Amino acid sequence: MRRYWIEKKDLFGDQVNFSGDVFHHIFDVCRQELGSKFEVLTEDSKAFFVEVTYVSKKIATALILEERIIPALKNPHIHIALSISRFPVMDAVMEKAVELGAKSIQPFFSEFSFIHKGDKISENKLDRWDKIVRSATQQCGRGDLMQVRSPVTLDKVIEFINPKESQVGLFAYEGVSAFGIKQYCQKLKAEHPQGIKDIWIIVGSEGGFSHQEVQTFEKLGLHPVTLGPQVLRVETACMALLSAIKYDFDLMI
Repeated sequence: MRRYWIEKKDLFGDQVNFSGDVFHHIFDVCRQELGSKFEVLTEDSKAFFVEVTYVSKKIATALILEERIIPALKNPHIHIALSISRFPVMDAVMEKAVELGAKSIQPFFSEFSFIHKGDKISENKLDRWDKIVRSATQQCGRGDLMQVRSPVTLDKVIEFINPKESQVGLFAYEGVSAFGIKQYCQKLKAEHPQGIKDIWIIVGSEGGFSHQEVQTFEKLGLHPVTLGPQVLRVETACMALLSAIKYDFDLMI
């Protein structure tokens, strides 16, 4: 079934109104028409099964036939702090992270990141990431939009990733590590029997992390975690970490 993301302001009683970019996408690009039936999603985790009852050149209306609640993401929520990589890589991570249930992505500038200043990231690029998130949300049918935070420096990332009782973190590292991802998940569950609310995973760009950055993470109490003997690409590492954590914390049911 086709699904489309709309804003709550487009809901009027038992009707949905379509205009602007949403209308263009649904009726011009996807070729929906009078009598078509599909789902629309809103940010409060609701899905509405609708039937199109009116279509003109620029606006359309649909009748709500059914309503359902989309289950919220379960705890622990997984967040990705990602050193800014080549933009095609960033685009791929954004899309797949939505599908795998990441709660948010925090791009940041590091020593080996693809770019080092915020003014190198245009509004068009931020808009593109927003569109990628919305498109992936429609495709997979989740009930919220993954948050893509504004890019910041590594120092800013460290301020809010600081481990605490309900929040933990790790960083992917291709060097020597005492923990594999499975071992580390077991360690986290043993140390936090009351449960964990948030898990931050920190992934470097194509150049990885510098020795100084690794020391900074370790001083903060974040542990290096290996994903095996092979050196993974950035997008592969993100997806492997997300999948492993979701599996180990029973987030796939």
